[in-house]
Amino acid sequence: MYGIIGAAIVAIVIPILLSMVLRGKRKLKQRGVPVQVGGEAGYAMRNARSIKLVEVPWEGATTMAALFEQSCKKHSQEKFLGMRKVISKDFVTASDGRKFEKLHLGEYQWETYQQVFDRACNFASGLLKLGHDVDTRAAIFSETRAEWFIAFQGCFRQNITVVTIYASLGEEALIHSLNETQVSTLICDSKQLKKLAALRSSLTTIRHIVYFDDEDSPDGSSVIQENSNWKVSSFAEVEKLGMNNPAPPNLPIKKDIAVIMYTSGSTGLPKGVMMTHGNTVATAAAVMTVIPQIGNKDVYLAYLPLAHVFELAAETVMLTAGVPIGYGSPLTLTDTSNKIKKGTKGDVSVLKPTLMAAVPAILDRVREGVLKKVDEKGGIVKKLFNIAYSRRLAAIEGSWFGAWGLETLLWDNIVFKKIRSVLGGEIRFMLCGGAPLSGDTQRFINICMGAPIGQGYGLTETCAGAAFSEADDTSVGRVGPPLPCCYIKLVSWEEGGYTISDKPMPRGEVVVGGASITAGYFNNDAKTGEVYKVDEKGMRWFYTGDIGRFHPDGCLEIIDRKKDIVKLQHGEYISLGKVEAALMSSNFVENIMVYADPFHNFCVALVVPSRQVLEKWGNESGIKYNDFSELCEKAEAKNEVQQSLIKAAKAAKLDKFETPAKIELLPEPWTPESGLVTAALKLKREQLKAKFKDVLEKLYK
Repeated sequence: MYGIIGAAIVAIVIPILLSMVLRGKRKLKQRGVPVQVGGEAGYAMRNARSIKLVEVPWEGATTMAALFEQSCKKHSQEKFLGMRKVISKDFVTASDGRKFEKLHLGEYQWETYQQVFDRACNFASGLLKLGHDVDTRAAIFSETRAEWFIAFQGCFRQNITVVTIYASLGEEALIHSLNETQVSTLICDSKQLKKLAALRSSLTTIRHIVYFDDEDSPDGSSVIQENSNWKVSSFAEVEKLGMNNPAPPNLPIKKDIAVIMYTSGSTGLPKGVMMTHGNTVATAAAVMTVIPQIGNKDVYLAYLPLAHVFELAAETVMLTAGVPIGYGSPLTLTDTSNKIKKGTKGDVSVLKPTLMAAVPAILDRVREGVLKKVDEKGGIVKKLFNIAYSRRLAAIEGSWFGAWGLETLLWDNIVFKKIRSVLGGEIRFMLCGGAPLSGDTQRFINICMGAPIGQGYGLTETCAGAAFSEADDTSVGRVGPPLPCCYIKLVSWEEGGYTISDKPMPRGEVVVGGASITAGYFNNDAKTGEVYKVDEKGMRWFYTGDIGRFHPDGCLEIIDRKKDIVKLQHGEYISLGKVEAALMSSNFVENIMVYADPFHNFCVALVVPSRQVLEKWGNESGIKYNDFSELCEKAEAKNEVQQSLIKAAKAAKLDKFETPAKIELLPEPWTPESGLVTAALKLKREQLKAKFKDVLEKLYK
C-alpha cells in the first residue's frame, strides 16, 4: 500500500517540477479552412488536409462491389469475420417469476477475407438460381451478424439494391417499407419468421424468404404455412445452391443505388433514403484518413444495428482497411451483460478489440458503472482515482507536464488498467455517433480508457459522412472539421437569429455537400425537393435542419435544431409538436410545452392546467390549499395530472420516451400579451425555454 502511495507522489511531484521549466502554450491546429463553393450563400469549410474532395480509397474502388472484391484479394488470407459459438444456454428465474436466457459463448471462430468473398459470391449465385429477379430488390431484416454482411455484399455481386430495415421496427412501418420498395426477396434471422407469417397477407410483393441458420432455428417451411406462395430457404441452402450453380457477376456502377435505408422516422411512417455506391465508398475513404494507422493489426467489435448508417459505414471502413470484424451484441458485450452466464466472458473480454463504435447511451452506462464501483470501494481507492483523474484531466486540457510518459505509465498501472479491462483493455480509438455525446462522458472515456473518441456527425441522408473529430483534438462538445469527402456550409437562418455574420463565430443551418450526399428519398420527390439541392456546378447539397457554428480552427459544433424534433440520448427522435397535440386531449391540460434534452433519454413537460378541472379534482379529493398556485405545487396534483398525460399518451400510441417522465404545473396562463404564445396561440418555444430555464433544469435533476 505504501509503495502505491509513494509511486503516486512521485507521479505528481516530478512532472510539476519539470513543468515550471518546460511548460509552453500549445499552438492552435487548423483543422478546417474556408472554401468558396456554389449554391446558396453561406460560410463554407473543407477539411484542411484535403484540397480536393476524396471519393475513393484507391483507384478503381468506385463501388461497394469493387471495394469488397479488391480488399478481399488484398487481404485474402487474413482474418475477416468472426462469430462466437453458443456452448450452452440456461434460464434463470427472477424473483418476480420471469425467466431470463443466459449464454455460455466460446472463442471467436474466424473466416478469412477469401472465405467471406467466396461465400458472398455463392450467395449471389444462389439468389439467381432461387429465382430472384435482379431487377427487383432484396431486404435484410435482422440483428447484426456475419451473415448480414455476407448477404449484403452478395447482393451487390448482382447489382441488387438492398433495403435495410431495423429488426425492432413496428409492424406498420415494416409493411410500409417492404411494400413501398416492392421487395421480392426478404433475408431475415430465424426470430423474424413468426412475425412475417402473421403479416403474410399484407406483404404483397415478397416471393422468397431466406433465413439465417442457427443451431436451434425452426424449420422455415413449418413456420410459414404450406399454403403460402412464399418459397422459404435457409441461408446455407442458398449458398450451396450457388456453389453448385455459379453465375457470372453483374457488377454495379458508381451511380447505381446500393441501399435504400429506412430510418426509424420522427413522425409518421419511415422514409427510405437512397444511397448510391459512390456515396458509401466516399464516406469510407474519408473516415480512413481520420483514424490513425488503421490496419489489419486492429480488431473491431461489431454489435450496433447494421441497418443504421453509423454501423454500416463503420464496417465498410473496416473492410476497406483490412481490419478483422468480430460480431457481438449489446446483451453479451461485457462479462456482466444481461445474457452472459455468470462466470463466463463477454464479447469484449474474448475479442479484446482495438477499435469500437459506440452510441452515447452505452458510454454513459460505462461511466456510471465505473463511478459506482469506485464509490463502493471508497477509502484509498477512491482518493487515488480522484487524484489520477484530475492529473490526467489537467494533461488533456493543456498542461504539458500532465501527459509526461512516466506519470502516464504510473497512473495506468495504479488506476486505469483495471478500468480499461471493462472494454477488453486494448481500445486505442473509439468512434461515437448516433446522438450527441455529453462533454463529461467524452472526457471520462478519454481519461479512463486512455483512448481518443472520434465523435462523428452525419445523417442517413449524408451516408454518415459530414464531420468527424480528429484523434489529437482534446476538446469536447464539438464534432470536428468536415470529412474530406464533403464541404460543410452554414446558411443564415434569420428567423431563428442565427447568421453567418455572428460574432465571435459564424452560425447558421448546417448544409452538407459533396460525394457522400445521397440520391434522395425513395418514391418521395416532394420531400426530396425540400431538403436536397443541386448547385450551378452540379454539386448536391443536403439541408440538415441542424444549427451549427464554426470554431476558429474550422471545427463544427451543433448548437440547435431548426424544427421541434429532438434526438434523445439513445438515438430516438421525438417530435415535440406531435406529443403536445396528443397530450392536449387530457382534460387537465389548458396548455403544454414538451421539452427534450438530447443528453437524456426522456422528455419533460411544462403544463398550464385547466383551473376549473384541477380545482374540482382538488376539492373532491380533500386537498387543502389556499390558492391555485399552492394547489399546483401539491405533489398529489402533479401526480394526478401526470397520470392523465400517461393515459392520453397511451390512447395516442406514443412510445414510452415520448411520455413526459416529469412535469411542472404552472398556474399562470400563456397569452400573446405575455410573449409566450403567438396571436394564433402557437407556442413560442424559445421564449418559453428562456423564461422557465430554471424549472426545466430542475426537472432533469
